[in-house]
Amino acid sequence: MSYGRPPPDVEGMTSLKVDNLTYRTSPETLRRVFEKYGRVGDVYIPRDRYTKESRGFAFVRFHDKRDAEDAMDAMDGALLDGRELRVQMARYGRPPDSHYGRRGAPPRRYGGHGRRSRR
Repeated sequence: MSYGRPPPDVEGMTSLKVDNLTYRTSPETLRRVFEKYGRVGDVYIPRDRYTKESRGFAFVRFHDKRDAEDAMDAMDGALLDGRELRVQMARYGRPPDSHYGRRGAPPRRYGGHGRRSRR
């Protein structure tokens, strides 16, 4: 499982995007359910930067593309924690850390902060 960083060697792995998760679905649950179809290399559930709650989707990364395809075929439409999953091949990898600051976007300034009033 990964909490913010990809595993050391992700070269050649195939990622599935899993949508419609409940907020209580854990990486461990996803790993257990998806590893029935092959060796899972990583499970990543993006979290809201402020509340730290799940954003309702995840990425499950397989070592073998055929295993990922089998899992996608079997799990798309399956029920997990009372929700019908939507599973598809992930279109993009995880964004590089360099594009995102640790604290997020700079604070917004509202009103007259930083301005001098004219008289």
